[in-house]
Amino acid sequence: MNGFKVRGGASLHGVARVGGSKNAALALLAGALCVEGEVVLHNFPAVSDVLLMVDLLRLMGVKAERNGDTLWMDVRGLNCSEPPENYVRKMRASFYLMGPLLARLGRAKMPVPGGCQIGTRPVDYHIKGLHQLGVEITQTQGAYEAVASQLVGAEIYFDFPSAGATQHLMTAAVLAEGNTLIQHAAMEPEVLDLAYFLNRMGARIEGAGTNTITIQGVRKLQGGEYSLISDRVQAGSYLLAGAITHGDVTVEGVHPEHLQPLNLKMRECGVNVTEGNDWVRVQNPNRHNATDITTMPFPGFPTDLQQPMCAFLTLANGASVVREQVYDGRNKHVGELQRMGADIKATDGRTFIINGVDRLTAARVEAHDLRGGAAMIIAALAAEGESLVSGAEYVDRGYQGFEEALNNLGGSIERVALEAEDSAVVSSTP
Repeated sequence: MNGFKVRGGASLHGVARVGGSKNAALALLAGALCVEGEVVLHNFPAVSDVLLMVDLLRLMGVKAERNGDTLWMDVRGLNCSEPPENYVRKMRASFYLMGPLLARLGRAKMPVPGGCQIGTRPVDYHIKGLHQLGVEITQTQGAYEAVASQLVGAEIYFDFPSAGATQHLMTAAVLAEGNTLIQHAAMEPEVLDLAYFLNRMGARIEGAGTNTITIQGVRKLQGGEYSLISDRVQAGSYLLAGAITHGDVTVEGVHPEHLQPLNLKMRECGVNVTEGNDWVRVQNPNRHNATDITTMPFPGFPTDLQQPMCAFLTLANGASVVREQVYDGRNKHVGELQRMGADIKATDGRTFIINGVDRLTAARVEAHDLRGGAAMIIAALAAEGESLVSGAEYVDRGYQGFEEALNNLGGSIERVALEAEDSAVVSSTP
């Protein structure tokens, strides 16, 4: 088990460049299974979730080679409709292979997916949507078995604009016979990126980035090249790290419009936020003010930045209220921040009251999930003393070179190996 030793107290200054989006990469890897040819992806992130998905595709007959931030794939050899259970249970996004497998091979068997434990994450929208596309699905012994001789276009409506379900059903519908209409679709930048990629390969998708997407099915997709969008969550985490340490940090290689919910909220807190064509800069020499946050699907405040934002608000003037509207279990950071002296409490598991304190103090804390791990590191950078954050494997799932980038900005983070007794102490320290 690995962790991070973080010495706090230094202001972060400088420039950090952000790589490709983890969430976009996972969606595009699933979408690539619809292609009968070679695919080259640029700005490809080397985070553990994405690399695990690449390994899974190799086991299914896909050839893949990575050279720096470029991934080459030959999808013509796809020959497996039953991804190994040990992979699917590690990573929720692997479930999104079901639609493309049905489109290419006519059948699929997928175990119930796993991933970070951040609350109830049902796949009802996925299953219902596939059924509407003409798929016969049965669930037996912890797996979904699906068969479809030919996917057919349909009208699909989501009660909630799920990004995962929107992406999954888009990839299935591109090879369906006829037209598909997805209403109340998710509008996340990663959804739009997937549509751009599929269209580059020969799909006919319109309306991505709005709440109504239309897809005209085609017989096959050809190969091609595509460059992924940058990771807005990693960019936001760097900006919050700069702001909480009263620093001056610029992130480059980003789409500022993807960061607007965060930028606007930081401005409400009194942080000086400036933007250019592909960069965002934060300057926060003074103590910032409190604000209220409610997470919502894009263009609302992103749930993936809720926990890092909570860390930032622990040192604000006044009281903040943070409401988590997307996941019902994204709350394990509360107890960890309390260990560092934060005045934060959860009222119902989804609403957090944060009264700003004068300082945070170093502590042994634990990352219970990906974004919670980032929150602990951000808080530790501002705390007095040396903190130990266990659970580096969670952070590695979605952040590429996180400690290196923060150290280049003036932080002090060291990756360390933890003995079993060290991790036990982290989990039990009051």
